[in-house]
Order: sequence, then C-alpha cells, then structure tokens
Amino acid sequence: MQINAFLFDLDGVLVDTARFHYLGWRRLAQSLGFDITPQQNEELKGVSRMDSLDRILDWGGLTRSEEEKHLLAAQKNDWYVDMISQMTPADVLPGVIELLQELQMRQIRIGLGSASKNAPFILQCTGLDNFIEAVVDGSMVTRGKPDPEVFLVGARMLNTMPAACVVVEDAEMGIQAARRGGMFPVGIGQPEDLPSAACHFPSVASLDLDLVLLLAQTDEN
Repeated sequence: MQINAFLFDLDGVLVDTARFHYLGWRRLAQSLGFDITPQQNEELKGVSRMDSLDRILDWGGLTRSEEEKHLLAAQKNDWYVDMISQMTPADVLPGVIELLQELQMRQIRIGLGSASKNAPFILQCTGLDNFIEAVVDGSMVTRGKPDPEVFLVGARMLNTMPAACVVVEDAEMGIQAARRGGMFPVGIGQPEDLPSAACHFPSVASLDLDLVLLLAQTDEN
C-alpha cells in the first residue's frame, strides 16, 4: 500500500524529554523515601503517567489511595512542566526538522501519538507544532500503549488507513501498538531493545526515508 502518513512518538524521537521525566519521577520517589535508577526509568518509556506512578509505588513497596495517587502524579507533573517550559527549538533532536521537511515536500502527512499529556505544550515550545497536523496525547485516549488506540485515532485524524501509516517509536510498547494497529513500525534505538520493529535506526538523523518507504510499501504483515 502507498504510504501517505507518518505518526511519531514524542519523547526520545522528536525531542529528548526523557531526562526531565526521570528527574521528576526520581524527585517524587525520594520524597516518598526511596530512589529509582536510570534502568528502572527505561521501563517507563511510553507508559502513561498513572501507570508509571503505579510501577514506581510498587518498586518502593508502597500503596496509596486513588486520591493520593492523583495528587502525587500532579506533583510530579508540576515539576516536569517547570523543566520543559524552558525548552526551545534547540532541544529538537538532530535530523528531526530535516525529516519533517522532507515528508512535507513529499506530501506525506505528519501526526503525533504520545502518552504525554504535555505533548501540545512541548510542540509549541520547540516549534514542532508548525509541522504536526494531528496531535493525539494522553488526554485523548483511554488505553495506553501497547494498545493501538493512540495511533488509530491519529490515523483517523489524518484521514488515512492504518496500513498506509508508518509509526516511528523508541519504545517497544509503542512498536507493539503500531503492530497491533496494522501499521509499519520503525524503531529508533538498538534492535535488541525493539524486537518487534520492522526496521531499526540508531537515531532519527540516521533514518533512511527512501528505505523505510520501500520496506513499508512492500510489507505484507
């Protein structure tokens, strides 16, 4: 099928906000009397805010009421927003602008599918909102990745079929979501971390658009 849309994850693909998430979650964990490691933070990639909090509380051996959990998540988000409010176009990852410009030149539509409820704010701070036609964030879906809902909603917003979409992700759960949605999943990162991806590139800057389109258009899965 002819590819006419690309759907991108945000954190770790278009911008590097993973460090801010880690600092926010680590500060929250420390306020509760324990710590989390960078390795544990890797397990939170692509995971919704409340699901991330559940994992962190489990790591600390803690339980909290639903009301308390919402307060904790809001506190972490306040810290996170304070940090990302300082972001500028300089925080866009290498190769991203060039890829988005090339997609526009080829008249391939561009969308975003992210678990982050702060996605529109980050896009505005970094100037990426000038490229993204459809934004689906955590406030617009009820099921997180690996459920394909976020990408299926994005495809509908771009008025295209899932099979005509390429998804660019850096998290295995996002890759699985693309697979389940019938889309072509491109992994950004190491192959061993993204076993479900159809192809891999170390970074967006190294992504070969012609190769991706060729593979996607001949993919039968």
